[in-house]
Amino acid sequence: MTPTIVLGAALAAGLGGLLVPRLIALLPEPDLAEDAEPKPPYAEIGARPGLAWRAALACTLAGGLLGASVGRDWWLAVLVLLVPVLAALSVVDWHTKLLPSRLVLPATAFAVVAALAGWGVTGDTDDLVRAGLGLVIARSLFWVLWFVHSAGMGFGDVRLAALLGIALGHLGWGELAVGVYSGFLVFGIPGLVLAVVRRDRRLLRAAYPFGPFMVLGALVGVLTGPWVASYLGWG
Repeated sequence: MTPTIVLGAALAAGLGGLLVPRLIALLPEPDLAEDAEPKPPYAEIGARPGLAWRAALACTLAGGLLGASVGRDWWLAVLVLLVPVLAALSVVDWHTKLLPSRLVLPATAFAVVAALAGWGVTGDTDDLVRAGLGLVIARSLFWVLWFVHSAGMGFGDVRLAALLGIALGHLGWGELAVGVYSGFLVFGIPGLVLAVVRRDRRLLRAAYPFGPFMVLGALVGVLTGPWVASYLGWG
C-alpha cells in the first residue's frame, strides 16, 4: 500500500460518485405490473438535493479503502470504476426496491471483459478461473434463495450477486467468501438489534432492499478477506 495509490483510488472513485445522480436520472423507467407497488421516477431520485456530494463522499471513502486493501494490483482500477455504479444501484434499490438490469448487466459484462483482457495480458489463469467461479457460485446461491423465497428476494439481487461474485472472486477466495456472507450479516444484525432495543418484532418482518447491504458486504470482503484466507490457510 502506498499513499499515492490510496489517494488516486479515492479521487477517481469520488469523481465518479459525482456522476451518480446523472446515472440514475438516465435510467429508463421499468414496466411494472398493475398491482406493483408505486415507485418514485428515476429522474426524481437523481434530482434529490445533496445526492451528488453524498455519493461522492461515499465513493471517495470506498475508493480509498479499496486502494488501501488491494494496493498495486491492476484489478483495483476495475473495482474503482465499478464503485459509482454500485453506489447508484444502492441508491435506486433503497428508494424503489429495484436493481435495474440496465446498470447491472453492462457492469457485469465490463467486469467479464476486464477479467478476460487481464488474463490475455498477464496469462494468470488462476485469477480468471476464480473470477468465473465467483460469478457462478454467488449467482447460483442467490438464485436458490430467490427460487425458494422469491417474496423475500428479487431477481435483481441474483444479477447483482453475479457482478459482485466476479469482482470478489478475481481478488481471492477469502474476499469472495467473506464478501458474500457479510452481506447477510450487515443486513440482519442491525435490524435484530433495532428490534430488540425497540421491543418491536414487526421490524423483523419488514421488507428492506437487500442490494445496498450486498454492496457493503462486498466491501467488507475486500477489506477482511485476505486476513480470513490467511487464517484458514487458503493461501
